Amino acid sequence: MPHTPVPASELAERLTRLRCAMAQRHPDWSMLILDNKIDLYYFTGTMQQGALILTPDQAVLFVRRSLACAEQESQFADIRPMSSFRAIAEAFPNVPDTVHTAAKTMTLQKQALLQKYLPFTRMQPVDDVLAGLRAVKSTYELDCMRHAGRLHRTALEEIAPSLLRPGISEAWLCASVCTWLLTNGAMGISRYNQPAAEDVLGLASFGENSLRAAALDSPSGTVGTCVAMKSVGSSQRLLRRGDIVLLDIPSGFRGYHTDKSICFYFDPLSAAADSARLRAAHEQCVFLEQQAAALLVPGAVPSEVYEKICALVDPAFRAGFMNACKFLGHSIGLTMDETPVLAKGFDAPLQAGMTLAVEPKIAFAGIGLIGSENTYEIVADGPARSLSGACSTAFEICG
Repeated sequence: MPHTPVPASELAERLTRLRCAMAQRHPDWSMLILDNKIDLYYFTGTMQQGALILTPDQAVLFVRRSLACAEQESQFADIRPMSSFRAIAEAFPNVPDTVHTAAKTMTLQKQALLQKYLPFTRMQPVDDVLAGLRAVKSTYELDCMRHAGRLHRTALEEIAPSLLRPGISEAWLCASVCTWLLTNGAMGISRYNQPAAEDVLGLASFGENSLRAAALDSPSGTVGTCVAMKSVGSSQRLLRRGDIVLLDIPSGFRGYHTDKSICFYFDPLSAAADSARLRAAHEQCVFLEQQAAALLVPGAVPSEVYEKICALVDPAFRAGFMNACKFLGHSIGLTMDETPVLAKGFDAPLQAGMTLAVEPKIAFAGIGLIGSENTYEIVADGPARSLSGACSTAFEICG
């Protein structure tokens, strides 16, 4: 059964917005070269080895392999074969001295290969333009994220608690939740906006393992499957009564992600020596997430939202708040870690159509990480709406 393509009208609108943004930011631009798989998917609807060449009046996707696959998957108007970058030079003989590109993903090796055939002398980064376009989601994109969020809510709020029992491993729990997501139509991977970042499933951590530093800048931690893979969870760490269970497992649909994390205390909470403090910490995280969501409206400034929420943190929890991370949330879409971020230094106002994950978490030394996280859509007529379910799910799971 063929996959549903990104509509041609959606791709055309994205190219129009890109040209307008380039004209505003770089009035003298004449050629843009993109080769990153995320950029190619956003503008052409297919992920292929190749390059997208954009000028003020042309847009051509050159595909190394496979042209047939690209033509089947994509409704992009002009797709051509490419055995080498010589094909680009033949189609575009008048290459300017300066070409524009995504510097974050353009390697020196790729630049050298391009310059072998294209006589430009300078590359001008346009990462800010590309990030700005992707920050505001279209109706199509929001529909994809809403679907991912519905799957997410069921997986973490309903399926995951039913799987908890003594003796299961972190790896088994993460894999079981991800299997449910895959079986029900999720795309089965999460992507990051960093050149060296790996595509991962997510993580399940029991107790103290949730405090271990992961490879990404995140408050959620894991021992991982091994030193070489700080994801999923350990096959050796088994669930015990009295453990805090942290699940930080993304969901995705047609390339678009939602982010959600949830935690449970696996036992009657009354049996815990620190029951009042643990319950208060969970309630604090739920409160902070709700307060942040109420502030996520068009015109709000991310850095100001961050400062306001940090000021609301109970002094009893400030030492462990966000487990040494200096942010409260992040934009999300085709990758998990987009901009803007709810942190200092992000001062451009929010707009309707942006989507952000809010993830307040509190670390307890020797015990684990308590927190909540959901993905929110900023709307024109009120506070942000959660795409991924509630932030007040029951904390206590007796099992």
